[in-house]
Amino acid sequence: MDFEKAREEMIRYQIKGRGIKDKRVLWAMSMVPREKFVLKENEKEAYLDCPLPLGMGQTISQPYMVALMTQCLTLEGSECILEVGTGSGYQAAILSKLAKMVYTVERLKNLADRAEKIFKELEIKNVKVVGGDGTNGLKEYSPYDGIIVTAGAPEIPQSLISQLKERGRIVIPVGNSFSQDLLLGKKEKGKLKIQNYGGCIFVPLLGKYGW
Repeated sequence: MDFEKAREEMIRYQIKGRGIKDKRVLWAMSMVPREKFVLKENEKEAYLDCPLPLGMGQTISQPYMVALMTQCLTLEGSECILEVGTGSGYQAAILSKLAKMVYTVERLKNLADRAEKIFKELEIKNVKVVGGDGTNGLKEYSPYDGIIVTAGAPEIPQSLISQLKERGRIVIPVGNSFSQDLLLGKKEKGKLKIQNYGGCIFVPLLGKYGW
């Protein structure tokens, strides 16, 4: 299969075609081989317009959703980012092209180890994978310029808000365990100003401040 051609078509039709305009995000999506992050048996479906299973009840997000969440962070290259839910590692790999440092937390050791192995294979050196409950955040490297949560939460955890820099941004799906709204929170004077980017469906965020 011609993965490079499939990647180009994904960007043209699924990403640009739906209004993603940030040139750096489009560039990052063109640079990361999504086929490396899906399961071997799903390689031919790597660039389809849908999430794909990773096993253990987890998924790799739809390409458009990865692009939209990334664009919401408005990254310029000097930022320190926290990702809650490493999953396949694909979202962190995209962020690695756009930020100075990415810390990503995964509660499932098998997924964390798998993602770390892929990062090494692709020589991605500015992503640090940490095992644990991501709903607690990762205080030792805070505060963060941006936080991205790749699972649906009942609300935005205060633990994450407290680890976000003033004027920082958090992107998170919030709703019930079956469907959510994608929210962008901008921290101003210690509180979040919220923008709603519409409906989405993510696996539930599990942990102390999740489900």
